[in-house]
Amino acid sequence: MDKGPPKPRLVAWELTRGCNLYCAHCRASASQGPHEGELTTAECFSLIDDILEVGSPILILTGGEPLLRPDFFHIAEYATARGLRVVAGTNGTLITEDIAAKMTEAPISRLGISLDFPTPELQDRFRGSAGAFDAALKGIENARRYGIEVQINSTITKLNVHYVEDILALALKLGAIAFHPFLLVPTGRGKDLEAQELSPAEYERILNWIWDKQTELEGLISFKPTDAPHYMRVLLQRGERGQGDRPGGGMDSLTRGCLAGTGFCFISHRGRVQGCGYLNIEAGNVREQSFSQIWRDSPLFYELRDYSKIKGKCGVCEYKKVCGGCRARAYEASGDFLAAEPYCEYQPRLWHEAGQGRQETGKCHAERLSPGGRAL
Repeated sequence: MDKGPPKPRLVAWELTRGCNLYCAHCRASASQGPHEGELTTAECFSLIDDILEVGSPILILTGGEPLLRPDFFHIAEYATARGLRVVAGTNGTLITEDIAAKMTEAPISRLGISLDFPTPELQDRFRGSAGAFDAALKGIENARRYGIEVQINSTITKLNVHYVEDILALALKLGAIAFHPFLLVPTGRGKDLEAQELSPAEYERILNWIWDKQTELEGLISFKPTDAPHYMRVLLQRGERGQGDRPGGGMDSLTRGCLAGTGFCFISHRGRVQGCGYLNIEAGNVREQSFSQIWRDSPLFYELRDYSKIKGKCGVCEYKKVCGGCRARAYEASGDFLAAEPYCEYQPRLWHEAGQGRQETGKCHAERLSPGGRAL
């Protein structure tokens, strides 16, 4: 019997592409704006109603900088009144005491605040704005004073990988409940950082470092690598069941690697629905179809939910059902969202036995060379 599509667990909603910063890695290439065509308040309310037709996911209000929308709190309050848990992804710089107080009334149950470097000079340069570091720390202080959970989000690249211990120490000092390392998917302005993407071996080292730190700091802070589905393999290889009984509940739970179109989706400021914010393929638009129809019937989502369609070494990997490879990274590297994850160094048993491992690795490295033969 057909059980129908899975229920969405998380929906990330880009309320606006407006932003007061100009971050080097920004998926949305967000800027001051104005950005025309954003969903109206009425359209936002209707979208919330329709999301509830297919599930009751955690709703992540993000941007750009979502606090720049004048109706941010109206949208948040409407969603919570309808029974959704609402969290927000923000750069933290606009969180005054008054804003923090309003967040408790909405309520916003958690804030994901981005810190990619542990010092003002480095953070401000990366974020494109003097004072961004100090303003974010003040925002975190205000949020914590009002009892709002804070998680620290960090996009890990060659630029800051040697600072991860310091960033984690800062997260602990600030009273963060969670640390979510994001492994770069080079889209938007992040495309300019493609040469700073970690190597497969360095990805593997960082994922094992995260496992070590989670074991060491269990009960103090939770970890959830993002855009790193092969962490699920690391958990299983190292004896962790990976089901996410972590402090903070659903935002930190680990159920499967790539959730694009299966337990997660992204909605843009203009109503475009994607498997995730980094997978730049449209599944539908809520101005043309209902969200519930897109979630149930999108051909893109059908393909993402059919693991038998995954190609290359990911297609024969014994960890395919728990990992799946990053579909966005595969798409950016090859133009095929069903291709193998290009930044996982693991060689599946069947792939290795067929003698494909060395050939595939060589191909991946060859594709990363410039026309002159120099590594990008």
